[in-house]
Amino acid sequence: MTFQQLNYLVEISKCGSINKAAQKLFLSQSGISIAIKELEEELGITFFIRTNRGVTFTPEGREFLSHAVSLLDSKKQLEKLYGGGHGEAASTFVSISSQRYPFVEAAFMKLIHGHDHTMYRMELRETGMDGVIDDVYDRRADVGVIFLSDLTDKIILRLLSSRDLEFNELHAVSPKVYVRKDHPLTKLDHITESDLMPYPYVTFEQSEGVAIDFSEECQFFNAQKPSQRIVINTRSAATDIVASSNAITTGTGLLVDGVSTPGVISLPIEGLPDIRLGWLHIKGTRVSTVAQEFISYLDQAIVESIAYTEKLTNEALNRQP
Repeated sequence: MTFQQLNYLVEISKCGSINKAAQKLFLSQSGISIAIKELEEELGITFFIRTNRGVTFTPEGREFLSHAVSLLDSKKQLEKLYGGGHGEAASTFVSISSQRYPFVEAAFMKLIHGHDHTMYRMELRETGMDGVIDDVYDRRADVGVIFLSDLTDKIILRLLSSRDLEFNELHAVSPKVYVRKDHPLTKLDHITESDLMPYPYVTFEQSEGVAIDFSEECQFFNAQKPSQRIVINTRSAATDIVASSNAITTGTGLLVDGVSTPGVISLPIEGLPDIRLGWLHIKGTRVSTVAQEFISYLDQAIVESIAYTEKLTNEALNRQP
């Protein structure tokens, strides 16, 4: 199978006949027919039925055509990225995969601004913890950002070890509950797990079959679960729901000036172990210069986020009667 054969097939689908496709490509009809027949014999399928009016694609032909179009598009993108001797683009490429954290977004923006006058390709993917681990393991990401805690690290560290992945801790923070500024929980002097149970609980959607240890929310000691659960898959939806209702969610509690949703604060939950924030990479591999830059910005963004979060929380609690 060659890209040339795929291109012939796609052109036939656009033109509706082999003859018209040959004219458009400035080739002989017999040459295209032979190339398509060889591909059909190689794959053991029939792409289309020839009629007096042109060609009619078979169901398997239509399915194959969708894959052919995707492959040709990917080829064009690769040629666009790396054609013409643009070696600098490859030297400033980085891909980051992270759980849904606003401080990661802040660090990523600093990285972009630090390369305003250079050629680069930078990627940021927000996903669940299992997705982050898969991204780093499959080399789709240079660095992954996740958290560990004493309640979840046994299973997660075992998985990381089996995949030759290494967790590098940056900061430990106490787990918190996200609430709107005038939420009833802000009137309490101390918040425990049981205090959270009466309120709707927002959770991020997880892939089927993924253990609860990989969830993005805090894991609790008791087995009790809130009777009302709201399942979403975007950070913006989670914070918007919390900002406009009595719904809550849990996690690092870290907020970022200019990134986090206004009106949302976080309060510490007593009795739970710290959340340890850090980054993943493949053991024994060199972290690129641009990835190291991101890690430095990430460290800085977490420190700034801790200070900003404490400021918001203190301001909100001081206003309570």
